[in-house]
Amino acid sequence: MLANPSFHGGLQPPLHQFTHPNRYTLSFSSSLCPRRLRPQKTPLLAPSLSLFASRRGYTRFCIQASVESQISETTSSAAPYTQPYSVKIPVGDRHILVETGHIGRQASAAVTVTDGETIVYTTVCLDDVPSEPSDFFPLSVHYQERFSAAGRTSGGFFKREGRTKDDEVLICRLIDRPLRPTMLKGFYHETQILSWVLSYDGLHSPDSLAVTAAGIAVALSEVPNSKTVAGVRIGLINDKFIVNPTTKEMEDSELDLLLAGTDSAILMIEGYCNFLPEEKLLQAVEIGQDVVRAICNEVEALVKRCGKPKMLDAIKLPPPELYRHVEEIAGDELVKVLQIKNKIPRKKALSSLEENVLTILTEKGYVSKDEDFGANETIPDMLEDDDEDEEVVVDGEVDEGDVHIKPFSRKATPLLFSEVDVKLVFKEVTSKFLRRRIVEGGKRSDGRNPFEIRLINSQCGLLPRAHGNALFTRGETQSLAVVTLGDKQMAQRIDNLEGADEFKRFYLQYTFPPSCVGEVRRVGAPSRREVGHGMLAERALEPILPSHDDFPYTIRVESTITESNGSSSMASVCGGCLALQDAGVPVKCSIAGIAMGMVLDTEEFGGDGTPLILSDITGSEDASGDMDFKVAGNEDGITAFQMDIKVGGITLPIMKQALLQARNGRKHILDEMSKCSPPPSKMLSKYAPLIHVMKVKPEKINLIIGSGGKKVKSIIEETGVEYIDTQDDGIVKITAKDQSSLEKSKAIISKLTMVPTVGDIYRNCEIKTITAYGAFVEIAPGREGLCHISELSANWLEKTEDAFKVGDRVDVKLIEINEKGQLRLSRRALLPEDDLTKEKVVKRVVSSAKDDVASIKERQKKSSSKAVSNLSSEDKSTLVNGEAQIG
Repeated sequence: MLANPSFHGGLQPPLHQFTHPNRYTLSFSSSLCPRRLRPQKTPLLAPSLSLFASRRGYTRFCIQASVESQISETTSSAAPYTQPYSVKIPVGDRHILVETGHIGRQASAAVTVTDGETIVYTTVCLDDVPSEPSDFFPLSVHYQERFSAAGRTSGGFFKREGRTKDDEVLICRLIDRPLRPTMLKGFYHETQILSWVLSYDGLHSPDSLAVTAAGIAVALSEVPNSKTVAGVRIGLINDKFIVNPTTKEMEDSELDLLLAGTDSAILMIEGYCNFLPEEKLLQAVEIGQDVVRAICNEVEALVKRCGKPKMLDAIKLPPPELYRHVEEIAGDELVKVLQIKNKIPRKKALSSLEENVLTILTEKGYVSKDEDFGANETIPDMLEDDDEDEEVVVDGEVDEGDVHIKPFSRKATPLLFSEVDVKLVFKEVTSKFLRRRIVEGGKRSDGRNPFEIRLINSQCGLLPRAHGNALFTRGETQSLAVVTLGDKQMAQRIDNLEGADEFKRFYLQYTFPPSCVGEVRRVGAPSRREVGHGMLAERALEPILPSHDDFPYTIRVESTITESNGSSSMASVCGGCLALQDAGVPVKCSIAGIAMGMVLDTEEFGGDGTPLILSDITGSEDASGDMDFKVAGNEDGITAFQMDIKVGGITLPIMKQALLQARNGRKHILDEMSKCSPPPSKMLSKYAPLIHVMKVKPEKINLIIGSGGKKVKSIIEETGVEYIDTQDDGIVKITAKDQSSLEKSKAIISKLTMVPTVGDIYRNCEIKTITAYGAFVEIAPGREGLCHISELSANWLEKTEDAFKVGDRVDVKLIEINEKGQLRLSRRALLPEDDLTKEKVVKRVVSSAKDDVASIKERQKKSSSKAVSNLSSEDKSTLVNGEAQIG
């Protein structure tokens, strides 16, 4: 079962050329053995050893070989690794460097892709043994951004990368979604793609590089695929499209489009924009497709040089006869079951029909028991006795590298089908009948035509304590959207390669419980699907939000899917928009989302070959169709979009038709949303927090914070507010539950940060210090001024302590600011006029009293001098020692 090298242009040599002159000993074991065992002397790629696999159980017999000849140690230690190859591929205005064969040489394929100084390393490996057949390709993708790539270390105790971040999950999905349609059906070997960012320069984004690296690695590996995949980002700056723009350029871009495809078709697009018209989006997709085509052509040349042969021999498809049997048994009944409109009854009817098909095929002897299936394909000679486990293989037989297998004749096997094959075929036949019903009859499972939207109903205000909520129902899909408003503490912190902490003030969290589809499953952490759907709805709603200056709240939207039958992410967009309005968020406009589907090959069912586009697809139409195209926006433009293709890809004309049909669908949905009953309240809930924004001088911020944050903590404790956020630019945001606590904190902060002006009046200020010449009064926390003793009272004070003491509270007026910035205050300037009048009266009384005393003394002096004069003149008396002596 040799892998076919002719897939890349080579010819498969005849078996007789793969001979070895040495003798080998064969021993068989029931344990699993490696898929490829290569001889040290032979550079030939060894084929797969899965010759003896049972079709149902996939049991393997390990073949161990021991070389009897003498081989030198030097020769045996030499590893036949691939020669390093590299190629530069032009992308936009620069080149990307693709290298392989240098590191990761034991993987099926390993490549590094470099853009600037950003390097992404990607490997592809596949399991030796195929897993159970299923309708889902066994592919897993893991992407990790190493902090060492940006010269950083992860935070936390262990100082290493831990749980996958949401951004990494989103990039995993970007890698997975375009690759899956190119994988060939029937290949069940578990395939794993690992991708790491090894170097990041801060300019060149690694996500589009990771998509391209994964596509190249798969093309070089043994995994059978139909086409090479590459990815590219397109931006729009000043009406000019930019290929793979840098992170700085993306800050000014109106469009963020990531496109992946092959050299001939588009497989995936995802992006976000600010109400971009459909025509502009199509232009961007066309430019991206041209770039992807050029990359794929260069990669194809590299694959021809160093690509490995594809494991086409490992593909196991159900036999064609089984399709005929299933259609004969279930065909008529399927037509009736697919006409059931409701999801759960139709699902139960299909499950019952599937069991009936299995029962009938088993009764007819077409379906084998699990334990017996493949028994006829075993080799009795290999399992007889332990003594016969060793067999000598002579020259001239098949060369399997280190292993030589003696040819044997197989016994004829009866035509038996496994139960898994029957279930796979039944699902494919069901999809075929559903597609035929849509194309031939023009009717879908629920009776709608291709353009019709399901019945829409919406309500707001169901939850009395929530800040905002809405229940949006479209057919059997229902979303309960709840909005919570908060301050900066509620913001979502993002740890990224940039190094600076990023806080998201708006985020949407999507939950898809098993009950929404009537199932029982384990409930745990958000799945990758939930993360991806939540981000799509979040980015769709983001353009309608007000700026943070106009609405200083952190906004959280929870979308819980309570019913699901297709397009639950777009229901989250519609419900989230209504819930935002109900919470009083002043959105710029209303937006809606819709999911579009497609039946590509209509000619198969009697159509004219024109692809049939379906509006508002259900879950069964998503699973059985060829496209899932989600578009959100309003009648003027698009805010978010996501397209996944399940076939070889679509062209631009098909995408244009889908976009125009989606625009008509959005208009209809917006009209139905405007009929919401009860309508959104469009005002803040009484249970929502109050946020007041103040602007102070930046140099005053430290006064609010205080030493070690003591001051701001004391304000919170004193006033009862919830949070005070200070920024270096002087913005202060106060979050409170009620208006009274908010006003208290505003007053304290205003006093802390106020700029004194002559003439300002300060009430109820505390006297901090008493001096001989006055008192120092605190007009604001930490800010004092001198009230001179002459300005303290209307009455004359000999000492300040006579009328005031430390701790007294007074009203003062600022009457002067000197050149040193010192404040001079006056209490006397605020005293009532009566007090001042009394002061003048007292002064006049005191002055007149003083005048009376002086005049009395003066008169006494004059009268005494006159008496002495008379005595001297009349009695001739004399004065002795200043005294009058008589006699």
